[in-house]
Amino acid sequence: MKLKPPKWWYREQGAMATALKPVSRLYGRIAEKKATQTAPYLSRLPVICIGNFTVGGSGKTPTAIAAAQILKLAGERPAFLTRGYGGKEHGPIRVTEGMDAAKVGDEPLLLAEHAPTIVSADREKGAKLIETMDATVILMDDGFQNASIGKDLSLICVDARTGIGNGMVLPSGPLRAPLDPQIRMADALIVVGDGTKANGLIERFTEAGKLVLKAEIGLRQDTRWLGVLPVIGFAGIAQPDRFFRTLRDAGARLTDKKVFPDHHRFTDKQAQALLDEAEERNCMLVTTEKDWVRLPEDRDSPPGELKFRSRPLPIEIKIGDEAALGDLMTNAINRKRGDVPKG
Repeated sequence: MKLKPPKWWYREQGAMATALKPVSRLYGRIAEKKATQTAPYLSRLPVICIGNFTVGGSGKTPTAIAAAQILKLAGERPAFLTRGYGGKEHGPIRVTEGMDAAKVGDEPLLLAEHAPTIVSADREKGAKLIETMDATVILMDDGFQNASIGKDLSLICVDARTGIGNGMVLPSGPLRAPLDPQIRMADALIVVGDGTKANGLIERFTEAGKLVLKAEIGLRQDTRWLGVLPVIGFAGIAQPDRFFRTLRDAGARLTDKKVFPDHHRFTDKQAQALLDEAEERNCMLVTTEKDWVRLPEDRDSPPGELKFRSRPLPIEIKIGDEAALGDLMTNAINRKRGDVPKG
């Protein structure tokens, strides 16, 4: 189970953040040392990383899917490399149809619908497996701070409503490492959604001459079915408020919101409570795609019945300037291929 980030991470630096500063300084030094002193594995394939500066959700997985679609239109054959958070499998293993989220994690199941996907806690081993496949580009979903594999392009996602919080390193704030070295290692910023909390970060990237792109969360399919009944929304993701906003924007009459920890495994009791409430109130159950794929297929259990009786909200990330992102990725790929001798 993943705990929800504390709310004070996203406020001005307060007493708790100040008290934890010594620990944050130590954590930051260790993170920076790992990033700069680890000898990375250099894959023969171009490696594009979709990451973020902070812990928690920022739209990395749907952005990785959007990047894969752009690459496929350009004639590339991308393959995803992911750690598979929440799954028991260390890998490297290729995600196949019918695999359980308990084994490989929820995000890999979503990625595998769009391109071959490898789950590997050891990213070097995962990259080497992809090299044996019919892939031309490795797309890393997360792993920006992991220095075990060299990256030819690093795209950073940030939520416009939360930004980088109080700008402090764990545990005083949400940053995974000190900000300055992270900005130096990044190549472009993708700002997801509307808001002003990322404005300072946008300025930093702009001053450094790095590309800044806007992206919006949209719906992938017709969702008129949302208007049939009142909706009970439930979510076990890092940014549940974004899901509930999207539900409302799509026309749902949202009567209740149920929030669970990120990557949550629903118990029989929790699933049955949702089913009972929906029946008593004559409501439709709607959840995120990540939550839906985590639910089992077996209807003999309450979580399995919950999957059968709920619907996932089909979202996608829409990049404001797809051509600019495509050019950036293509240039990085071409630079990499220019460095590799033809055999």
